[in-house]
Amino acid sequence: MATTTPFDTHSDRYEAWFREHIYAYISELQAIRELLPVAGKGLEIGVGSGLFAGPLGIPNGIDPSRAMLNKARQRGINAIQGVAENLPYKDAEFDFALMVTTVCFLDDLELAFREIHRILKQRGAFLLGFVDKNSPIGKSYETRKQESLFYRDATFYAVDDLLGYLTITGFENFNFRQTLFTPVSEMRESDPVTAGYGDGSFVVIKAEKK
Repeated sequence: MATTTPFDTHSDRYEAWFREHIYAYISELQAIRELLPVAGKGLEIGVGSGLFAGPLGIPNGIDPSRAMLNKARQRGINAIQGVAENLPYKDAEFDFALMVTTVCFLDDLELAFREIHRILKQRGAFLLGFVDKNSPIGKSYETRKQESLFYRDATFYAVDDLLGYLTITGFENFNFRQTLFTPVSEMRESDPVTAGYGDGSFVVIKAEKK
């Protein structure tokens, strides 16, 4: 993954963003919940401080940032240090894996997806939540990323970009949810979650291991 320095030194600011934009956070959680398996052993890759794994009931996490891992552990998550491109888990160990707003920080997308494929059981699910590069929020992030503490080194992706990587790394049977139709700064309640993609700025892809 890209440098962890901003997350190590500004973990409190990272969490503050979600408190200040609570309706966006709630909307993202709901979009993930609609596709999240209801049972099985799960892992969040790029678990950060556990803001998603915690409320979603995912007990395991991995992240390169020590500061973030400390916060995740305080939330009761079994969080270890590592990167998506070299996951320290056995083959076919998990029923599902989640990655939220982490894909833009990966150093090698294809290698990371192949590692996720490896640790999933047959027909296991990979849920990928991200800001669509072609969406209003995605375009704003791209334009202003040099001013951003956290996204300066990020590489943003469109849905079709990620579908290409998922396909070549052995995933199929894609399902989609989208939300964040309203500019985040203008949200006064959570946004709806709908099927598909192309309208909402936050997209969740659920893919199945072949």
